[in-house]
Amino acid sequence: MTEIDPARIHRLLEDLARPREAIENAFVSVGARLTEGAAMLNTLSKLFDALPTALQGSEVEEAVEHLRAVATRAATLSDTFAQEKADLQKLTEVVAAANSPISDLRRTVKMMGIVSVNARVTAAGIVGDNEDFAVFTTDIATLSDSASRTIQDFAQVYRQLTTEVDRAAAQRARFEAAHAHTLTGLAQSLADTIGAIAQQRSAAVDSSAETGRISRQIVGRIGNAVMALQVGDATRQRLEHVETGLARLADLAAGTYDGDDLPAAIAALVTLEQSQLSETATSFLHDVALADDAVGELAADAGTIMSRSRDFHGRDGAKNSAIASLNAQLRAAVTILKDFEAERGKLETVASAVEGTVRILLEHVEAVQEIEYNMRLVSLNAAVRCAQLGPRGASLTVIAQQLRELTTQTVVAAEAAMRQLDQSAALAGAFASAGDNSAVGALEDQANLALEILGKLDQTIAAALGKLNTDGPKVITLLQTAERSLSGQAALAETLDDIALGIAGLTDAPLPTELSPSLDALLETLRKTYTMEAERQVHARLFGQVIAAAPANENGGEAEDDLSDFML
Repeated sequence: MTEIDPARIHRLLEDLARPREAIENAFVSVGARLTEGAAMLNTLSKLFDALPTALQGSEVEEAVEHLRAVATRAATLSDTFAQEKADLQKLTEVVAAANSPISDLRRTVKMMGIVSVNARVTAAGIVGDNEDFAVFTTDIATLSDSASRTIQDFAQVYRQLTTEVDRAAAQRARFEAAHAHTLTGLAQSLADTIGAIAQQRSAAVDSSAETGRISRQIVGRIGNAVMALQVGDATRQRLEHVETGLARLADLAAGTYDGDDLPAAIAALVTLEQSQLSETATSFLHDVALADDAVGELAADAGTIMSRSRDFHGRDGAKNSAIASLNAQLRAAVTILKDFEAERGKLETVASAVEGTVRILLEHVEAVQEIEYNMRLVSLNAAVRCAQLGPRGASLTVIAQQLRELTTQTVVAAEAAMRQLDQSAALAGAFASAGDNSAVGALEDQANLALEILGKLDQTIAAALGKLNTDGPKVITLLQTAERSLSGQAALAETLDDIALGIAGLTDAPLPTELSPSLDALLETLRKTYTMEAERQVHARLFGQVIAAAPANENGGEAEDDLSDFML
């Protein structure tokens, strides 16, 4: 056998140190990334696991009820506005319809004035100074003037009423032109938002179980990855043991062996370290693949939970969430409701004006009825006087009859006008409850309470999403980087195999069939350094039978105990 140059062995030791250090550094780095990523992932999982419970809480249900109240009020007010529009239109028509009988009334009173003048003129021409015909010369004129003033007042009040009603109708028309679909749109918008929140809450419940399953799976993946990463430490230890064996081999080559079977000892150590290193390389390649798969699966699960968490609240972030959109909606809703309630409040003024005007007109009608009553008395008195005059009083009789007919017509016209105006008073009564600002104030309180409750929840969700957007990519990057690092370790297995071939090339001597006490002691020393069962199995495979055939040493059963260890 050719002697081995110790320098060759030292070069192999140097060659082996480099992959060992690379493996150690790589797995330390992968372990650090895995630890950091797992911690972040655990925090994110807990954040999003808590969200379904928060969304399903009683406070959120209370807030949604407040929102429904605002939406319901908007819908109700929209219906009320439509009804009020019809009522206001009807009021305008009814008030306008009173114009015809009032015009008739004014014409009738005007005719009464003309007839009363005729009565005075005619009476002055046919009666003497000694005859009492004041009924024609004074009483009829007085009653006619009273009727004229009363009807003028009646017409003036009516004009004020028509002006007020027309102004209210025109103002409402302008408001409706600007807000034709505002209330309907508001009610629908709030209903859509409430529906979106309900869907989000439902989605939270539906996704909770799946998210929990993935979270638990991730916990298992982390455990598997941690266990798989033990290959780095195990490989490092095995390589160190090979280095220890090679160092001992270098000592043998340098002449430090005190046995007489140096070639056999060298062959035994060469075969042992080459076998240990080859087995280490094979195991390392297999275990690295498992670790790579474990970290890859963890990275995939991390990506899944990131995606599901984003889907939970919308990929565009909290700014586009159903809850976040409520703030602007509710602020606008309260403002719109106030505007509409204020507009409805103006109808109260109209209602009050209509009711007050109708009361005044009713007083005028009563005055007309009183005038008509007095005119009938005057007409009866006139008829008596005319009968006393005989044929001379025929013309006055006709005039008195005309006056009775005209006064009857005034009452009929006034009552016809009042029938229309009574309807206007009834319609105005429908506006009596308009302008309930306290209801809007209560709705505003409800809206603010809903915003406070949902705002806190949205902040929680936004914080979770912020954490997700900040740490999520970091987790994915950490795990993907760790996976790539593990994938690159496969090349080191080939390096280890190359070094194993270099060790095998140190000698061509066969493995000894028997071990001398010196070689047995040397091998036992190396065996005691092993920390891995795989190393013991390689050692037992090479030297187990030889050791079993060797004479018992001074410790009696130690050889048997060692063999038992090998077979664990």
